[in-house]
Amino acid sequence: MVTRIKAARAAKEVGDKVRKNVNRAVSGTLGLSGERMSKVDTAWLRMDTASNLMMIVGVWVLKPGVSHAAVCERVQARLLKYNRFRQRVVEDAAGATWVDDKRFDIANHVVIEKLPKNARDQQAALQDRVGELAMQPLDPRRPLWQFHLVEDYEGGSALIARIHHCIADGIALISVMMTMVDGGTEPPARSRRVAPAGAEDWIADTLIKPLTGMTVKALGSTGDSVARSLELLRDPQKGIGASLELAKAAYQILSDGASLALMPDDSPTRLKGKPGTAKKVAWCQPIPLEEVRAVGKALNCSINDVLLSCVAGAIGAYLRSHGEDTTGKEIRAMVPVNLRPLSEAWRLGNRFGLVPLVLPIGVDNPIERVYEVRRRMNQLKGSMQPLLAFGLLAVAGLLIKPAQDAMLNLFAKKTTAVMTNVPGPKEKLNFCGATLDQTMFWVPQSGDVGLGVSILSYGGGVQFGVVSDSTLCPDPQAIIDEFEPEFAKMAIVTLMLPWGG
Repeated sequence: MVTRIKAARAAKEVGDKVRKNVNRAVSGTLGLSGERMSKVDTAWLRMDTASNLMMIVGVWVLKPGVSHAAVCERVQARLLKYNRFRQRVVEDAAGATWVDDKRFDIANHVVIEKLPKNARDQQAALQDRVGELAMQPLDPRRPLWQFHLVEDYEGGSALIARIHHCIADGIALISVMMTMVDGGTEPPARSRRVAPAGAEDWIADTLIKPLTGMTVKALGSTGDSVARSLELLRDPQKGIGASLELAKAAYQILSDGASLALMPDDSPTRLKGKPGTAKKVAWCQPIPLEEVRAVGKALNCSINDVLLSCVAGAIGAYLRSHGEDTTGKEIRAMVPVNLRPLSEAWRLGNRFGLVPLVLPIGVDNPIERVYEVRRRMNQLKGSMQPLLAFGLLAVAGLLIKPAQDAMLNLFAKKTTAVMTNVPGPKEKLNFCGATLDQTMFWVPQSGDVGLGVSILSYGGGVQFGVVSDSTLCPDPQAIIDEFEPEFAKMAIVTLMLPWGG
């Protein structure tokens, strides 16, 4: 046993020296000094394909309009205080490095966009342009973000944001954008973080430290015990008297790991297949949040249950309108789960896991469907699948790109959509003196996934947005147009139920 421990320590010391030498050689060869990119962020950096670029795309509708000069001034004052937005990415065999862009010019990142002058429907024209930009790669010679300002849009302005996923996840970017609004707080001063040297430190930094605050909440009632059990992995001597708790955590990990690995294939629909190289986006007018809350309270369901049921209903209705029989069919949507305290969102990077949610698109009765969604959501509470998926992304960042693609494509083959559901501010905000009237965003799809659905509550309303591959779903507006009728159907049936009987 002593010999094994000594051999392990010697191997670790050799590994640490090799790693340091590789990083030193890379920096020397490139003539660069910067911060190494985390393994999870590296995985997102390498995940771009011809069908899916790893960009988070958002749209702000502002009334009245704002000027290009005002937006540039606000970006200079607020956004550029985050190092990542002044740094470009340099890849090498060992990963990637964040390096200050010595030639940074804000003119390359805040550009004026003009919609066709003869466009009768400005929203449709804006949607077309957002779809085009979603498939236009960011310049790798510069920091991986860009804002496109349409100064004249429906009596105001529209601001399109494109930010590569390797910079941060959606929760972190919402925190960033909130610092840019009028009266927004400036980001806390950040010291440059030193990347962990050893494998043990890397595991602790990547898998255990995020399991605090919001992570425990995301995992439900089992979050506290899971956190304690993972801490035992860092100091096994403390875990001798808690072997039962550790065993329970191990069983949970094995069970949820098996569930991820053995996921059955989705039901075949026209939304699943080989995507092309063009995208379309669509969004609807907001649904009053109070109405959604009232329906949920009447049915003893959460707001989330109601909204997800509307998504399943809208997709099912869309497929039936195209002649598909949805009886008994289900599709899987990967839903991001935040794995960090919101107070730490300003640190950027990716700290989220993914949980697979199977949507019952074949259930036509809205009440039956919302209760089925609620049942499935309750089954996911306490699952460690988000944390395991986060670990998978971290491991993927260690692999060469072909191996990474092969690993992640296994999940993409079993998934039809990526879906986000984010609560935003209850009151409408202002930006450069204008009211932020509407806000939408879409996270990227990976592999062969061709559908993205976003749900965002903001300013008293709930906004639905869809981004789709043009080959698999050439008219996402047809899905969007089903959301409001599906909610109205649920509301009407709820009112017709025999209350108090």
